Amino acid sequence: MSARPIRFVEPLRIADARNAHQRVRINRDLAVHKSDVDLGDDLANVVCCEDTATGVRTITQKGHINLVETLPEDIAAMCLKDRRGRSGRGRVETLDVMAGATSVGVEIERFSPRL
Repeated sequence: MSARPIRFVEPLRIADARNAHQRVRINRDLAVHKSDVDLGDDLANVVCCEDTATGVRTITQKGHINLVETLPEDIAAMCLKDRRGRSGRGRVETLDVMAGATSVGVEIERFSPRL
């Protein structure tokens, strides 16, 4: 089985360690097992981008996020809850915080134990 990459981008604002709101760009990538059956253009047969967007919003709305660097771990774990997932990647970039840089951030990738 080969994997299909799926990429979603979610612009949000989150509170940082100083409780100031920062603009962030959140990306979540999910490589999924290729299905051996016809997907039939049916949402029930694919990973739904709205479900993953809701998952990211749920994670970010749980309360104060002390370190933006830990947020990608939670995002990758959320991506891998879908049984079709082979790997999940979370990338969080803080925007407008460093002179001369569009963004600074961190990216992690985790793999499903179901491989």
